[in-house]
Amino acid sequence: MEGNKVYITNTSSFFPNEPIGNDEIETYLGKIGDKPSRVKPIILRQNGIKQRYYAIDENQNITHTNTDLAKEAIFKLLPEPSEREKIQYLACGTSTPDQMLPSQASMIHGTAFKHPMEIVSFSGVCLTGLQALKSAFMSIKSGNTTNAVSTTSELPSPVLQSKFFEEEFTSISEITTKPYIAFEKDFLRFMISDGAAALLLKNEPTGKLNLEIEWIEIISFANRLPACMYQWSEKMPNEELKSWKEFSTEDISKKSVWCIKQDVKLLNKNIMQLFAEATQIALSKHKADEATIRYVIPHISSMYFYNILDEELKKKNVNLPTSKWYTNLTWVGNVGSVAPFAALDELIRTKPLAKGDQILLLVPESGRFSFGVALLTCV
Repeated sequence: MEGNKVYITNTSSFFPNEPIGNDEIETYLGKIGDKPSRVKPIILRQNGIKQRYYAIDENQNITHTNTDLAKEAIFKLLPEPSEREKIQYLACGTSTPDQMLPSQASMIHGTAFKHPMEIVSFSGVCLTGLQALKSAFMSIKSGNTTNAVSTTSELPSPVLQSKFFEEEFTSISEITTKPYIAFEKDFLRFMISDGAAALLLKNEPTGKLNLEIEWIEIISFANRLPACMYQWSEKMPNEELKSWKEFSTEDISKKSVWCIKQDVKLLNKNIMQLFAEATQIALSKHKADEATIRYVIPHISSMYFYNILDEELKKKNVNLPTSKWYTNLTWVGNVGSVAPFAALDELIRTKPLAKGDQILLLVPESGRFSFGVALLTCV
């Protein structure tokens, strides 16, 4: 692709409060029906996550809004007000905004900056951060701006609190002696973490080490499959989603319509195969030399998928051995759209990098099966 070169000249990540161990999860999220979850031990054994971060306290009060998390990441990225005043373009992604309106970018702009600028918001699931990055990348590459900040932030913990499931649990208790919350709702309570990340992009390198963005590919397979991860809706027998707008206020509570849900059977059957296919398509399109890639950052929601993804890539003759992979999932949790950028920030700070080294970002989204692949070169 012709146009200006684009460089990531700085990265940051922010996690709220102190890390939460596995035995503390229900202290913060609460117990549904005042009983420990039946699926918790199974899920934690499979996902391999040892700790995560919550922007809530033990009394289930929110300590940081989603906007706050993004602001903190931006302030770490650009600590001086004079630096923030130079930013021309702000791209923001999230799957868990504080409100439906105004946009996430509007809220972050109003909180973190004091001057007018161009802004854009992306909504979805785990791919929103990469979509925001591509927008910022394209702004500079096209000459629209000479710099940009791309940020993504996630705050799922408040909607995973037990209080949001109690009415459904009570309703189920009235018709059965062994009530439980459906697995597709309950298991996510032991997967997800809160946090934010930010990247500074410029049209020329600055400082010691910069990452040139070679290309970013985003591929959707929504034409093949129905929705897999959804919120504020319910999946019907015909696999279509029924919007919250079609439910009564009573049913919204009794069915926990507002909570995040995932079709686990659909996920396990398709996500890794399509992930490998998307990776193969992107690498082939750009004639990428896999041998020159030093690090691969695969966003996986659970260590359960680690070896499965490896096998699926091998089936597609994609040579990206796990010896090149870098993930911090087990000690920061699944931070959704933030995950690949928090891992990138940590990799840059903790691993040796030299000019010419390449880093490949692999990002899946189970919302309706979309995938992103990005190649970065150290310069």
